[in-house]
Amino acid sequence: MATFLFDQIIFGPIKSRRLGLSLGVNLLPTDSKVCTFDCIYCECGWTPRMRAQKAILPPRTLVKQKMQEKLTDMLANNELPDVITFAGNGEPTLHPDFEGIIDDTIELRNRLTPNAKIAVLSNATMLHKPSVVRALLKVEDNIQKLDSAFEETIRKIDCPASNYSLKDVVKNLKSFKGKVIIQTLFVKGIFKDQIIDNTTDEEVTEWLKLIQEIKPSQVMIYTIDRDTPATGLEKVKLADMQLIGDRVRALGCEVQVSG
Repeated sequence: MATFLFDQIIFGPIKSRRLGLSLGVNLLPTDSKVCTFDCIYCECGWTPRMRAQKAILPPRTLVKQKMQEKLTDMLANNELPDVITFAGNGEPTLHPDFEGIIDDTIELRNRLTPNAKIAVLSNATMLHKPSVVRALLKVEDNIQKLDSAFEETIRKIDCPASNYSLKDVVKNLKSFKGKVIIQTLFVKGIFKDQIIDNTTDEEVTEWLKLIQEIKPSQVMIYTIDRDTPATGLEKVKLADMQLIGDRVRALGCEVQVSG
C-alpha cells in the first residue's frame, strides 16, 4: 500500500489525533527512512536494509534555523502550534545531537510560542544512552512505544534490530519514574502467513502488567489510520480499544483512546 516520507525538516502544522495542532520535526533524511524498527504498520514504509552510502542527517544548526523561521512565520500569522513534535522518517533519538536540538527547541519555544508543549515520539530503543534520557526528561511529552508484553509479538509487529531486548526496554522505561507516556498501537491481520493480533485477552493482560510496572503518566491507545507497507492489516474497532482503555483506567492511569 502507498506510504510516504516527510520531505522537509520542519513540516506541518498538522492536526494530530492525539496532540492537537502539531508542528513536526524530522531529524532524519528527507528521502529515506532511518529507524531501529521496521514496523509493519509504519506510514513511512519499510526501513532500508542496505544503503549505497551512509544516511546524512540534518545538522543541529540547520534544524534550529528552519524551526526558527517556521515559528516566526506562524507567530506573524497568529497560528501557533499546540505542540512541537519530533517524529518524521524514523527514530528521532538516533540523531547524534538530539540533546542539543532539544535544548535549542526549548529556547525557541520559550521565546516564540511559550504555550506550546514539546513532544517526542520514540520507539524506546535508544534509552540506554544517557544523553537521550536527559533530553527526554526536559520535554513535556516523552512518548515511548510499547506494542506488546511479548517479545515474540514485538518482533512480528515492530521488527526491531536483532539486539532488541524487551526486558531492557521495560527497565529503561521504569527508570523515568512516571515521567513517560506509553503509546501502543493495536492491530490485527495476517502478515507472512502469521496471525497478527495484540488485542487478545492474553496480550492485553500481560501488557497491563507492564503498564503497572512502568507507571506512566498517561497511556495512548490507537490503531492504524493511514496506509501501511504490509498488506492484510486491519484497524481495531474503536469499541474494542475503549474496552482496553477501561482496563487501563481501572489501574488508576490516565488513558487516551484514538480511533
